[in-house]
Order: sequence, then structure tokens, then C-alpha cells
Amino acid sequence: MKTKILSALAEPSRLKNVDLLLEGPLTVSEIVDTLHIRQPQASKHLRVLHEAGVVEFDAEANRRIYKLRSEPFKELDSWLEQYRELWEERFKNLDRYLQDLQKNGNKENDN
Repeated sequence: MKTKILSALAEPSRLKNVDLLLEGPLTVSEIVDTLHIRQPQASKHLRVLHEAGVVEFDAEANRRIYKLRSEPFKELDSWLEQYRELWEERFKNLDRYLQDLQKNGNKENDN
């Protein structure tokens, strides 16, 4: 599922849709007006985002109101956590190394 989510979010126009929906639910017309794109483009991007599970919609009469789903972003956050942990450990190791260098440099200056 991560691949589908990442693929959907990789396209800049779809990412703009997601950024816009972060503010709250919107109709296709509101998305079209805000992003200054054509309705077929907006619908295509929203369909891809929906198929990836990133957005959901409520149908009201002839309108669809799109909103973000939290689950895919939680899944991505969980996946990214392992990389955050890896980099935090590397930064700690670098910090220890630099502290050791600094201590050894101070010892040489004292002599």
C-alpha cells in the first residue's frame, strides 16, 4: 500500500490537491477554482488519490465533497519512523565522535 500512496503523492498536482484538502473538505468545483485547473484534470487526480486510499468523498446530490483520510498518512509516518530512528542514531554517533575529537584536541593543546 505504501507504494500506491507514494506514487499518488509523487505527482505535483496531486500533492497540491492533498495540501489544499489539509485545510478541510472541498468539492471538486472548489478545488478547480482554487488551483485554477480544469474539472477533468481535478477529477482525474482525485480519482487516483481515492484509489490510493488518500482521500474519500461524500456524495451530496450531484456534488462530491472530498476529504483526506488519516490512515494512509499514519501508515507513511510509521514506515518513516524506522528511517528517523536510523538517522537519529547516526547523528548521536557523529556527536560522540565530534566530542571525542574535541576532547583529544583539548588534551593536545594542554601539553
